[in-house]
Amino acid sequence: MKLRAIIVDDEAPARANLKALLRKQADIELVAECDSGSAALDAVRRMRPDLLFLDIQMPECDGFDVLEMLGGELPPAVIFVTAYDQHALRAFDVGALDYLLKPFSDERFSTALLRARERLPRAQTQAERLVLKHAGQVLFLPVADIDWIGAADYYASLHVGAKTHLLRRSIAELAKDLDPATFCRIHRSTIINLVKLQSIELGEDGEHEAVLTSGARLRVSRSYRKALMALTAG
Repeated sequence: MKLRAIIVDDEAPARANLKALLRKQADIELVAECDSGSAALDAVRRMRPDLLFLDIQMPECDGFDVLEMLGGELPPAVIFVTAYDQHALRAFDVGALDYLLKPFSDERFSTALLRARERLPRAQTQAERLVLKHAGQVLFLPVADIDWIGAADYYASLHVGAKTHLLRRSIAELAKDLDPATFCRIHRSTIINLVKLQSIELGEDGEHEAVLTSGARLRVSRSYRKALMALTAG
């Protein structure tokens, strides 16, 4: 399985240059390109890339704003691509893997990709089942059976019909192992299985709710609503 990458830059020539370089990489798939920080937030939450090429200076929402708003949803590897060298120290402080200064050579780009591959030695296939351990027993839970997942401190609560299982993993970490076309984050603390989604309704408080086939009604936060609508369109 290929590494999934997203390009974010408000300048079309810069995006085109990165696209041309990525086309030469057999193990990397470009899943989205964005011309603004707000578009990047939506794409990252929806596509869950392994690798993010991120410009810094953009109107309204810059690269650092994007990382701050993503919080625990940061891709495993973030490479800043910018024409300004004064932000390098801050970039590494916020966890950037590399800092490409425009214009950069093909060799410098290859070095950045090498670092990314070292951090992501191979793309992982999405999990088909989860292993749960409780009271001396081991349960193999098919992910397709999960209705929704909630955050419970340092655990993820897996809701399957009337049953709830706890998995000692954060919801952000678990999300990386799930198919982004099937499991969608609708709130900072909630992921739903789209196969189990029955409808999206307006609640009494004016907020949208995801109604599942199990009868569960889960709040859809405004920051995740656009991604949910995009995945369920058509």
